[in-house]
Amino acid sequence: MGYRVIIGHWGDKGNQGDARIQNTHEGDLPTYLTRFQWDMAKYPIKQSLRNIADIISKQVGQIDADLKMKSSAYNSLKGNLQSLEKKQTGSLLTCNLADLVKKEHFILDSEYLTTLLVIVPKAMFNDWNANYEKITDMIVPRSTQLVHQDNDYGLFTVTLFRKVVDEFKLHARERKFIVREFSYNEADLAAGKNEITRLVTDKKKQFGPLVRWLKVNFSECFCAWIHVKALRVFVESVLRYGLPVNFLAVVMVPARKSVKKLRDVLQQLYAHLDHSAQQHGHAAQDNAELAGLGFGQSDYFPYVFYKINIDMVEKA
Repeated sequence: MGYRVIIGHWGDKGNQGDARIQNTHEGDLPTYLTRFQWDMAKYPIKQSLRNIADIISKQVGQIDADLKMKSSAYNSLKGNLQSLEKKQTGSLLTCNLADLVKKEHFILDSEYLTTLLVIVPKAMFNDWNANYEKITDMIVPRSTQLVHQDNDYGLFTVTLFRKVVDEFKLHARERKFIVREFSYNEADLAAGKNEITRLVTDKKKQFGPLVRWLKVNFSECFCAWIHVKALRVFVESVLRYGLPVNFLAVVMVPARKSVKKLRDVLQQLYAHLDHSAQQHGHAAQDNAELAGLGFGQSDYFPYVFYKINIDMVEKA
């Protein structure tokens, strides 16, 4: 009896991928495929097909769970850092004011007086300077100072009695002057700057190990995936051609322009193995699904076929 034929090939971009197989299988993905050998240590062939599939599923499931945990921790750290960095560079309405103000801008350690920071639209600078002393009673005359300005707003200080702070905020809002909540405390300001430094350091510390973990476990997942492909080839060959098991598995890498020609040649060579696939050439006119197989006539061949894509990583 001649061999039954199982054909596989990988995607058109396969030779462009720069991902590599780590651990026990050194080399790139095409090399691993062309030199593929069943991993007896991980997947003992004395086990049933179901047990082997469960071993692979459990292995990949654990990697997936670890990936979610590690990526969640890294993304959380990255998000916190981006949030702090955004506050450093955003509008005066939202940015961190710690780097814009100095100790001399504030009245500190006073029982009765306090200094507020007010955001004033640029078009209203004159209005502010002319009327800020009239917003409420108990405002210190000539206490305002322009600390910083951007394209849209200016940051002003104003000193007043603590007892009228709430009233001042209310009436300032009515005039479209926005009071920013800010308390000058050198220890807190230093802690904020140290927090950014800490997050930057932690991000760098996590990035390297995370990339190395991804490389190792990408290899593990890819190897597991190819073993699943091998299982599917075996099972499909038995289901389609029966026993005894007698087939030849081949990995083919056709040039993009040669795919159709290769299909035609394979169709001529192996059409006798499965007469239900003889109408392959007329598949475009008949899209009815083959019962129980879950794919259309146009995807059905007289040989077992699986496409292996390895273009998930491309050179930059």
